[in-house]
Amino acid sequence: MMMKNKYIIIGISLIAIIGTTIVAFEYFETQKPTNQQLIVSTTTSFYETGFLDFVKKSFEAKYAYINVSFISQGTGLAIQTAKRGDADMILVHDPGQELSFLTGGYGVNRKIIAYNFFVIVGPNNDPAGITGLAPLDALKKLKSEGDSGTITWVSRGDGSGTHSKEKNLWKDAGFNSTLLRKLPWYLERGAGMTDTLKLADEKDGYTLTDLASYLNNYKKGNIKLKIVVEQSKDLLNIYSVIANNPQKTNLTGTNFDATMKFINYVTSDEGQQLFADFGQSTFGKPLFSPYIPLVTNRSNATILQWVQNYAFFNGTECPQEYRYKADELYK
Repeated sequence: MMMKNKYIIIGISLIAIIGTTIVAFEYFETQKPTNQQLIVSTTTSFYETGFLDFVKKSFEAKYAYINVSFISQGTGLAIQTAKRGDADMILVHDPGQELSFLTGGYGVNRKIIAYNFFVIVGPNNDPAGITGLAPLDALKKLKSEGDSGTITWVSRGDGSGTHSKEKNLWKDAGFNSTLLRKLPWYLERGAGMTDTLKLADEKDGYTLTDLASYLNNYKKGNIKLKIVVEQSKDLLNIYSVIANNPQKTNLTGTNFDATMKFINYVTSDEGQQLFADFGQSTFGKPLFSPYIPLVTNRSNATILQWVQNYAFFNGTECPQEYRYKADELYK
């Protein structure tokens, strides 16, 4: 009888253990995050250099349940994609268009994440003789040489951040890009940076490009163009992330939680190190310099001031009225 009771007790204990295990398993299964999709609408320079794959691998290693997809376009089209609700956030480089995205009620929680510089590139023999000139002086001379039939200028012509920068530079130099585009020496490619660089190379022309795209295409042997005008305040290039505003009527389906995880990640020490590392082994310097260390370490007060003068709105990267559930992001 005692032996029988012993087996009964053991059996009851096993059932209890199995039952507890099942309950625990079901609990942890219900607590495990469900797989999610995050769509980032972004600029071509990040895509064409391969940086997006670099970020994707690192981010998804940390958040295995979030699959990141990138839609690569010029900044103008990238913003339109997000406005339609076909992306959850934007990663772009045009402060003017970014401000409109915020003020239109489409975006929240803008954060500057990186910077580099635009450069003007041209043929090795530099027929316009602009090597080393200040950007606006270089454009004035290019206009004169273009009118005399000496050179060709190739524009992105696609509403991208680079195209916006080019138009603003021509304006600051005293010219109307709407009128320039009608001139025979001013060509519009209407495509991404790689295609624009290839056309400029084919035509022995000049163009404006972000430094990362130039170095990447030069290294691959796509172009033989050389840098003729480089780093200055006028050629600063700022990259920012902005989340879709989930309070906007047509954006209520945006994946705000995954978006904020991504934004917090790329602004974290780990995320910023990705920018610092990318390009080092190939080019000896990063293709995109991280912005956050520039602020925290005050490593270059001059460039920091340039960034703030060019890309801040009312003295901040994101005014308070365009922040949503993001207090930690701005500490």
